[in-house]
Amino acid sequence: MQQQVDVGTWLAQVATALTDRADELTATLIALYERELPHLVHDDESMVSLLAASVFANIDTALQIFQRDMDPERVEAPAAAVEYARRLAQRGTPVIDLIRAYYLGQAAVLEKALEEGTSRIPDAEQLGRSLRHAVSTTFRFIDRVTRQVMAAYEEERGRWLLNRSAVRATRVRAVLDGEVADIGASEAALGYRLRGDHVGLVAWYPEHADSGDPLSGLEILAHRLGRWATSGGGDPLFVPHDELTAWVWLPLSSSALDVAEVERQVSELDDQVRVALGDPAHGLDGFRSTHRQALRVQALSLAAGKESARVLAFADVGAVALMTSDLPSARTWVEYVLGPLAVDDPQSERLRTTLRVFLATGSSYTAAAGLLAMHKNSVQYRVRKAEDLLAVPLAERRLDVELALKLCDRLGGAVLTRP
Repeated sequence: MQQQVDVGTWLAQVATALTDRADELTATLIALYERELPHLVHDDESMVSLLAASVFANIDTALQIFQRDMDPERVEAPAAAVEYARRLAQRGTPVIDLIRAYYLGQAAVLEKALEEGTSRIPDAEQLGRSLRHAVSTTFRFIDRVTRQVMAAYEEERGRWLLNRSAVRATRVRAVLDGEVADIGASEAALGYRLRGDHVGLVAWYPEHADSGDPLSGLEILAHRLGRWATSGGGDPLFVPHDELTAWVWLPLSSSALDVAEVERQVSELDDQVRVALGDPAHGLDGFRSTHRQALRVQALSLAAGKESARVLAFADVGAVALMTSDLPSARTWVEYVLGPLAVDDPQSERLRTTLRVFLATGSSYTAAAGLLAMHKNSVQYRVRKAEDLLAVPLAERRLDVELALKLCDRLGGAVLTRP
């Protein structure tokens, strides 16, 4: 019992001495954060002031625990600490940075407490017991406070994102509906250049997809595609449409878009995601048209179901997407153009692939052979066999044949004839 009294007495004295140095300790921690977490300190004046207030309040609360022999499990996080957590949430600062700041601060203050205790507690055994108690108590205090500020952070982050998304969605719909009087003001509000080059896409998870937070996954994909599309510069415009779907505009560094690279990026990130792409376009009118195209392509992809490719581009299926999302009609048209070549079996698929690549390379047997890793004579044989199966002459209906072959490639069994 006497040992417990001695520990409490010594720690109360140490805490009182440190209370007189609270401003100095606060400055020490701010300097520590400038080295270890510089983005927390190199911020606007109001945020740095709030950080300092949070640090001071936490130090003062921790020291009062020892001065008044309080139970750390019954202590509430200081109001300044909670408000700072909320402000970080609004700015999107990772919560791990906030938690790291607490544990860096705990270590620094305990080091000062050790210095103070060593000068005040003469007996080594009493000093050891006191320090063990100090470490245990401060850990319980930090655990208690960090749980509270994390809860405040997560609550504010969810509320902030919901409100921001709602405002952004309202502004985007106004742009799409032609209700924009001041383009510059809309660009500033959205954080996106409407007068530049861009491509619209719709990204979504299928129903029953195994994804814990679909919108977060889609936003990660949008930013990843945005970094690639602009060579590292310019943020995409991301607008949640529902809990599984997002509308996205990517700013482009050129007027072209490599659909194959989009496919690779999507596949690497999450093979459950589906993406419908409009054509690259320019300016406010292009902002609207590329989005409408993406919506058309999405409708076609949804109609095709699991048979559809993960990434569909308007450039590949636009003609059908504009005409209809009625897959039975599209299947009828494909059969009309391709005839027996539209049968859903491995042999027909090989012939379709060879003919599609041959036509895409400007009817070059040599180029097609290189892309298909086949002998030139084998390409010639397959092309002739495919032409014999076509329901329409290739020379007369080449564009129709190319489009039908693209549809077979992108929509698969959804537009093919069952054997």
